[in-house]
Amino acid sequence: MISTSSVRSARILKDSPNAYLSKTLLERYQKLKYDPKYVQATYLWIDGTGENVRLKDRVLDYVPQKPEDCPSWQYDGSSTYQALGGNSDMKLVPRALYKDPFKPGDNDVIVLCDTYQPDGKPTESNKRYLMQEAYDKTKCLEPWFGIEQEYTFLDIDGRPLGWPTAGFPGPQGPYYCATGAQNVVGRDIAEAHALACLYAGIDFAGTNAEVMPAQWEYQVGPNLGMKCADDIWVSRYILWRIAEDYGVVVTFDPKPMPGNWNGAGGHCNFSTKPMRADNGIEAIKAAIEKLSKQHAKHIKAYDPRGGKDNERRLVGRLETSSIDKFSWGVADRGSSVRIPRGVADANKGYLEDRRPSSNCDPYSVCHAILDTCLVQE
Repeated sequence: MISTSSVRSARILKDSPNAYLSKTLLERYQKLKYDPKYVQATYLWIDGTGENVRLKDRVLDYVPQKPEDCPSWQYDGSSTYQALGGNSDMKLVPRALYKDPFKPGDNDVIVLCDTYQPDGKPTESNKRYLMQEAYDKTKCLEPWFGIEQEYTFLDIDGRPLGWPTAGFPGPQGPYYCATGAQNVVGRDIAEAHALACLYAGIDFAGTNAEVMPAQWEYQVGPNLGMKCADDIWVSRYILWRIAEDYGVVVTFDPKPMPGNWNGAGGHCNFSTKPMRADNGIEAIKAAIEKLSKQHAKHIKAYDPRGGKDNERRLVGRLETSSIDKFSWGVADRGSSVRIPRGVADANKGYLEDRRPSSNCDPYSVCHAILDTCLVQE
């Protein structure tokens, strides 16, 4: 368990400015009335790191009903690791709309965008267009995705939230799906996140405390096509914003603490119409066989540094497979790809690829799976 005396001595969030700003002062301004024809639109995009998002707001004088109703926009790519200063006007193209849980207007929206260079080519961090191309080729097979997103709460100094400044909490065991102040840190943020995601229109499936203290997971999907990957990016943004209100840092790093502590993954569940049909287990096994022959390709696609982040996580223990070897099994959380027990019993359903890191680009992950399992012969 977490030592309460050690936690007190750590003076949680003592150096986090946001933790001390009043959260009630903003309410007086949010109550101000203005012409309801105006809509605040938060444009959201992935920056040049491939793992962080940027945003800026604009006011529309109409209510957008679909992404195409929102105008394209520009931003300074030289400040987001995507361009040099001499030619840095990058283009934002709206792709998905969500209700905004942070703005007061009933029609305020989050506008998820992908990004393009001045010459019209996708930016290097724009992986969405590749997934879209693969999905367009495979729509007839009705591919579904569901992603399990793990993350860790940190104090402003980079230490997991609630951990003692010197030493460590008790060993893993009591924290997974736990209750009690001695075992759980940050539940308020996790539950606020669930509510905000449901309000926004994300297909939020659930949440739970994870194996390492201060580590959590939530699930999105399953969804047809692009929806799950879009939802993951917007749900990450919502989590970052809520944690910002609390003065807490959220990291999606796949191994935030070295040693005998579980890492964090972005397990991807994948299914097609043949997999969901009677005796679909044969289609599942056929997809696993294809995945086994493209292990190196998938490792490269499953974290934003081409596999370097997963080298710290996929070590063949702590509920992970080896990064160097493909494996699969039924109900085996130490394998690259798992067939859940319920799927094996039903003889149909889906597979779980456990290799993606928690900071993966879900577009890159889903594109790789579509390409290997459905596009390539």
